[in-house]
Amino acid sequence: MDEQFVGVVATAGAQLAVLAAKGTAVQVSNKFQAIRGKKQIEEICNSYEELINELVAERSQAIAIAQAYDAELQRYEITDEDIGHLQNTVTKALDILRSFSPGSDIASFENFKSLISVDTLKAMQLLGFDYKRAIGDPLTEVCADAIRANLGAKNGGRSKPTAGQSGRRK
Repeated sequence: MDEQFVGVVATAGAQLAVLAAKGTAVQVSNKFQAIRGKKQIEEICNSYEELINELVAERSQAIAIAQAYDAELQRYEITDEDIGHLQNTVTKALDILRSFSPGSDIASFENFKSLISVDTLKAMQLLGFDYKRAIGDPLTEVCADAIRANLGAKNGGRSKPTAGQSGRRK
């Protein structure tokens, strides 16, 4: 797991623990008992209003925690529609990469494409596989290497421009 995920989940978990430790139901019951003992209507109204505001704030905090957990889950979850789109896009991208390096092993491209199926990705996802990092990072590197190699060949083997240089001739 990456550090950002662990940080978000740990923070949400700590907030959830604080919220759970408050014992909201017991506190509300105790406050109702205390309010019932009050005599002045204005004081009773203020106490109920304070209690309602407190409950609304706790509800908002619980929703925020749930949304944080949901957002982290969404980072790792992939839908069947996403997989279909991914299959089409990766197939096209691999075909383009194959055209950059015609001498490469075609079987490895086909094996990679077979990894991107609904059954395979869903099963791997259930096991905690981070498909975005496992597939996306290497694909990014392969694409970048192919572009660098192609540009290097066109530039007569000259090195790539350093930071601050545009690579254009003046």
